[in-house]
Amino acid sequence: MSNFLYLFRGGDEAYSKLSQEEKQAHMQVWGEWMGGLKEKGQLLDGLPLGEDGKVVRNRGELVTNGPYAEGVEVVGGYLIVSAKDIDEAVELSKGCPIFDYDGSFVEVREILSMDGH
Repeated sequence: MSNFLYLFRGGDEAYSKLSQEEKQAHMQVWGEWMGGLKEKGQLLDGLPLGEDGKVVRNRGELVTNGPYAEGVEVVGGYLIVSAKDIDEAVELSKGCPIFDYDGSFVEVREILSMDGH
């Protein structure tokens, strides 16, 4: 088994237009999806990310407010899941509620160990 990082991008604009009740209902769907992964022992960690942040460049010589990019480019949250390979990790991601919003996507990346790097 390997660990994989899901980076969630997009959907923020559409989500912000929902009523409070719709937001709560959507978060329940997220909870059910993540709960299913947890029950199978495949969810290791994950949280939403705040909108504000800082971008550090040039070894700290340049620090700017951010990240500010097109809405679909901003990372809204992450999960770390355990899967036998990237194909299984991709298959697990297909149930993600972020796909309820057009243009949203999940970036799936294997988390490598520092051994041999």
